[in-house]
Amino acid sequence: MPIAKANGINIYYEIHGEGEPLVLIGGYGADSSAWFLQVPVFSREYKVITFDNRGTGRSDKPDVPYTIKMMAADVKGLLDALNINAAHIWGPSMGGLIAQEFAIRYPKCVISLILGCTHCGGTHAITHPMAANRKLFDEERIKQLTERQIMEGTLPFLCNPEFIDKHHDIIEEWLTKKSEYPTPIHGYKQQAEAVMGHDTYDRLPRIKAPTLIIQGSDDMAVPMANANVLASRIPNTEIAILKGLRHTFFVEGAQEANRIILDFLKRHPYSVAL
Repeated sequence: MPIAKANGINIYYEIHGEGEPLVLIGGYGADSSAWFLQVPVFSREYKVITFDNRGTGRSDKPDVPYTIKMMAADVKGLLDALNINAAHIWGPSMGGLIAQEFAIRYPKCVISLILGCTHCGGTHAITHPMAANRKLFDEERIKQLTERQIMEGTLPFLCNPEFIDKHHDIIEEWLTKKSEYPTPIHGYKQQAEAVMGHDTYDRLPRIKAPTLIIQGSDDMAVPMANANVLASRIPNTEIAILKGLRHTFFVEGAQEANRIILDFLKRHPYSVAL
């Protein structure tokens, strides 16, 4: 089992393919298995690095306060352990928060940046009306549920009902993979607190890497307006909105999202970033 010592913890990682490094940073409570619709596509042309964030999967899960800065340092520690100086960085949702922080703190390590269904945090983050009263972490509810039940309960919030009804094979694979290495309660709790403490708004102009902001138009977790906030603060940015898709657009709209991201990556190779 590939494990790297990074930022004081053990991080589980996988490498697929050859080429320029592409790091995929998972979202809240997600482990590296969430990328099952991306790895086979991206690894044809890139060295794809997936890993489990602290608190999830097969990485260490210390029950101590987490911050997004800490989790960005985890990514840097992983790249150092793998002797990778620079990579394309792609993160959705909480992974997008980590990706922002990584790009701000380690600009020379970023060839290009892809931010999916994410926000800047703080008072400038925009919340969907239906999510305003929904807790990111509800300990009492989670205690009573299995990992699969947690996922099943959030599916309508993440994907369109039509997609869930028509693609039982994809949903089943997703649920099965996520259930194999359950996120403990304290993992959810510490990641949630890291998300709630995130705020990059004032520092976003420091990001120098070419940036793609991509998300679904019907996102019920992170409204589309957040893409405009990010784009207004990050130089050299382009936006791609996938019509009718919700938060996990990279699952229900995987083919289109992968095509858009691959096009962006090819237009921003490492040689240009040098």
